[in-house]
Amino acid sequence: MTDIKSMTLPELRNFLQSMGEPAFRGKQVFSWLSRGVSSFDEMSNLPLTLRERLKETCALSVPSAARKQVSARDGTIKYLWELADGNCIESVLMRYRHGNTVCISSQVGCRMGCAFCASTVAGKVRDLTPGELLDQVIFTQKDSGAPISNIVLMGIGEPMDNLDAVLKFLEIVNCPDGLNIGMRHISLSTCGVLPGIRRLAELELQLTLSVSLHAPDSETRSRLMPVNRAYDVEDLFAACHEYFEKTGRRISFEYAMIDGVNDQDWQADLIAKRLRGMPGHINLIPLNDVAESPFRPSRRTAAFQKRLESHGLTATVRRSLGGDIDAACGQLRRKAEAEKGENSQ
Repeated sequence: MTDIKSMTLPELRNFLQSMGEPAFRGKQVFSWLSRGVSSFDEMSNLPLTLRERLKETCALSVPSAARKQVSARDGTIKYLWELADGNCIESVLMRYRHGNTVCISSQVGCRMGCAFCASTVAGKVRDLTPGELLDQVIFTQKDSGAPISNIVLMGIGEPMDNLDAVLKFLEIVNCPDGLNIGMRHISLSTCGVLPGIRRLAELELQLTLSVSLHAPDSETRSRLMPVNRAYDVEDLFAACHEYFEKTGRRISFEYAMIDGVNDQDWQADLIAKRLRGMPGHINLIPLNDVAESPFRPSRRTAAFQKRLESHGLTATVRRSLGGDIDAACGQLRRKAEAEKGENSQ
């Protein structure tokens, strides 16, 4: 069956023309898919014969909300979406004054092995398709009734490890005939996969690149993030400088504050040294307690922020949302899988 939702508009036009249909049908179908129809029968402006042929030849992905948790504190909604093959992924809707943001997953599981992250505990199962990336935006918007204005690819998985699908998704979600979410409203996060960063630099997309840094020195970062053994932090900073020189886009550096591990003044000083010559925003993240992790939240976040600012850097502390609903990446999926395992015994 053809994965119709993973097609760009030009691909959809060509596909329908190959079926003997006029090119304008592509735009009609693309528009319906972007609205989150659950059946080809809902595409009321298509001829009945075409709808029947689409049913016979195409798969129409419709994830189901296996779980939905709504924060009583701030209205954050966490979804555990069940996919067609039974695998589950997470998306989070966050409400801000400037609009609604959805954080989406790029893979089922993750193979990067970051020591403080729940997403990677069971490893990677598979990549998501462009259509499955898109569905998280469409069905979060449809279920919540909250119009989505911003997207962050910072959920389960490493986007650079599934970059072809991610780039196709970006083209689809950016299309004016679909959801029409501008690149400047999209953030893509990576733990530091250098070939992906360099490829993005060549494309010169206007999205925001977020780098999960978490330590500026190789010894600490290798302890926290196995990816550092393949792409050392010094090479990562060099790639970030190249990215800025090529695109002119400021990079956001994500930094989970871990007690006694990466929260010392000398580490703040090293960040400042390695960012010299380029603007950067350091987003300090209060660490979420993960049952499988030995790490605990830092008690020096304010002091670390002040140290960074003393070097002229922009450093903010991420507002904590959804703390009462397992909103951190991978927590809800891990909980659901553990319960599934218990029930099968």
